[in-house]
Amino acid sequence: MSDVIHLPARAVTVLGAWDVVVCGGGPAGCAAALAARRAGASVLLVEGQGQLGGMGTSGLVAHWLGGRTAEGRWIVGGIFKELATEAAAQGFALLPTADPARTYQPHGWFAGLVHGVPFDPFAMAAYLDRKLAGEAVVVLLNTQAIDVTSAGGRLTHVVIHNKAGIQAVAASVVIDATGDADLAVRAGCPTELGRNGDHLMAPATLMFHVDNVDQDALADYIGRHDEPRFRTLISQLRAAGEWPFPYEIFISVQLQEKGTMMINTSRLVGVDGSDGGSVSDALRRGREETQRLLAVMRRRFPGFAAARLKAVAPALGVRETRRIVGDFVLTVADVCAGRAFSDAIGFSSYGWDLPDPRQPSRQPMTEGRVAKPPFTPLPYRIMLPRGACNLLCPGRAVSVERDVLGPVRVMAPVMAMGEAAGAAAARAAATGCACAEVDVAALRAALREWGAVVDQEALHV
Repeated sequence: MSDVIHLPARAVTVLGAWDVVVCGGGPAGCAAALAARRAGASVLLVEGQGQLGGMGTSGLVAHWLGGRTAEGRWIVGGIFKELATEAAAQGFALLPTADPARTYQPHGWFAGLVHGVPFDPFAMAAYLDRKLAGEAVVVLLNTQAIDVTSAGGRLTHVVIHNKAGIQAVAASVVIDATGDADLAVRAGCPTELGRNGDHLMAPATLMFHVDNVDQDALADYIGRHDEPRFRTLISQLRAAGEWPFPYEIFISVQLQEKGTMMINTSRLVGVDGSDGGSVSDALRRGREETQRLLAVMRRRFPGFAAARLKAVAPALGVRETRRIVGDFVLTVADVCAGRAFSDAIGFSSYGWDLPDPRQPSRQPMTEGRVAKPPFTPLPYRIMLPRGACNLLCPGRAVSVERDVLGPVRVMAPVMAMGEAAGAAAARAAATGCACAEVDVAALRAALREWGAVVDQEALHV
């Protein structure tokens, strides 16, 4: 059999034309769609899952990280702050701060992670439906963006597929918020995959939630043993032949209700999130591992004896795949030096976090004691791929050195990037200019007016 077949040419119906087509309805995509619409553009948002929210909802990573400090200061403002505060006001999210009197922080196993925003993912999905519909963003769910057409280095259409078959939508500007640079690859833009040399990627996680956890017993054990991630206990279980997993730590985070916890523990090695077969295998492995891990938790972990499985994520939590290659690449040296950027459109308060592809409990940058300032800048240029003048790529597929993914890949900073990408896309669509030619000073001024944090001086107020 031939390795290649040639499909017959076919006419594809064009559903309509939009100023901005956003591909991917996760945190970056939702922020981009809202920002573009608020800037006056017509917007179509295409999402492959059956709900908005991406990893926060379909992936059950119900913990927006990287936007606040442990003391509760907002490092990411704008749309992220708006969504977080509205969700908290409506009762399905929390804005926790660290309790200095406690060793154990239930919303983050140490004080540095209390800056997250834990939420109910099911309520969040419904909230995002209302939010985008209320601002007249057109949304297509269960719809994959599978290809693009282009002319002269400018994308003209996004090809989509859903139950109606293969169709196309015309776009003045395209935002690739897939997290995997899917549209950038289809457009022929250069990308890098995983680690230099071997292209291995950080392990994936299939998240699950449990309830009926006795958090008082859990907190008591952690407080008495100073062991928030159970390293010593797991070492003992491994020695006794009761811990067969390739990781050495246990991570649990309280969500919006006491006793309901997100288990961010499994580390599935050898997964390529850009390959369908690899993702399918990881989902199967993850579901099997969930059952085995839960059995150990009930049998051995304080507080989890009566824990009930509430939900297993239908989408795999992938930490990295492709990164676009832009004319500018944000480097580790830039971050460590605290370099200021005139085109900064946001910041991240998150630290180095990109587990080793082969040893999933290792954090090479942290263990290597690579010091970094508390905040990582997000220059506008990292979203600009080479090879397509009207394409923006906010999220974890940005043009950065691989280790910089650690602080920039989490949900609050990708919302900052999405908001900037949406506002820039609306400007490019209105003027017909390339995304690289958008007036960044004017863009930053508009973001500032919307409450976004774009100035380094504002971080220290």
